[in-house]
Amino acid sequence: MRVDYYYPPGDPLAAREAAVRAERLGFDGFFTAETSHDPFFPLLVAADASETLDLGTSIAVAFPRSPMVTAMTSWDLARASSGRFILGLGTQVKAHITRRFSTEWFSPGPRLRDYILALRAIWEAWQNQTPLSYEGEFYRFTLMTPFFDPGPIEHPNIPVAIAGVGPYLSRLAGELCDGFHVHPFHTVAYLDQVVLPAMAEGAESAGRSLDDVVRMSTVFVVTGIDDSEMEQSMAAVKQQIAFYASTPSYRPVLEASGWDFGPELTAMSKRGRWAEMAEVITDDVVAEIGVVAPVERLGAAIRERYEGRVQRVGFYNLGGVAGLDEDALAQVIADIKGSSPG
Repeated sequence: MRVDYYYPPGDPLAAREAAVRAERLGFDGFFTAETSHDPFFPLLVAADASETLDLGTSIAVAFPRSPMVTAMTSWDLARASSGRFILGLGTQVKAHITRRFSTEWFSPGPRLRDYILALRAIWEAWQNQTPLSYEGEFYRFTLMTPFFDPGPIEHPNIPVAIAGVGPYLSRLAGELCDGFHVHPFHTVAYLDQVVLPAMAEGAESAGRSLDDVVRMSTVFVVTGIDDSEMEQSMAAVKQQIAFYASTPSYRPVLEASGWDFGPELTAMSKRGRWAEMAEVITDDVVAEIGVVAPVERLGAAIRERYEGRVQRVGFYNLGGVAGLDEDALAQVIADIKGSSPG
């Protein structure tokens, strides 16, 4: 099992120090998200600062960018990182695509499928110096002159991962992708009943197996060195879980565990009762969605939860982990990986 560092949104140049530290502590990957900063810029900095870290987006929003733009950025990052770059894509939701990015929203699942096929057609044309001729359901690319062609690179097989929650994107990942970012708002029941079977179904339809797709996820962590720290960590995680559980599109995750508090949380969110929502989330719910363990047991608990289900994990919320000294954090990472620190 690999352990990844998720870079918090911030100054892209600060990624240099963060990548050096992540590599020293034993992290295997360095991932960025598209929130308040561009997800690609910090990876270029991290590529220059590290030698072994995989570097990926988790995720970049696909649709506001033409596949040609994403293909070029990915090509340059693959070149700069000597093949360590992993392109993670997501659809986002309609409101953000139409109102934040002012672009069109339609057929997100099939469109993402076409997007990935278009990317691979563009990369193949560059690598093999062949005419670009891609005509899909939503995208058409038929022009590539030498002036705009970046040419072959040493590591052209850029892994493509997508993020998702429901069956459609899980099946798409199994059919077409190299990786799948499992949404952190999940339970073991949801993974076993929905995500993994759908991925296996998609893989089988394409003559592949589930093992052909690297499953990745971040983990809600409740931890600490004493009861006081555990309580503080628990309160913060309850608030975050309540936020996700109030979103109707995540309701199937609740249903897989027989929970019916989703509508109540949705109603509270519409009335602006955000601070009170955490009170609906019990300790038992947190224990199913997240991993609750003291620091000395945290690594083993994460490994026990996810071994055989996902191959890469990271911390969604550092919580008490953020306050650990480097030796203790390195031990947690080593325990997840089943190895010794360093």
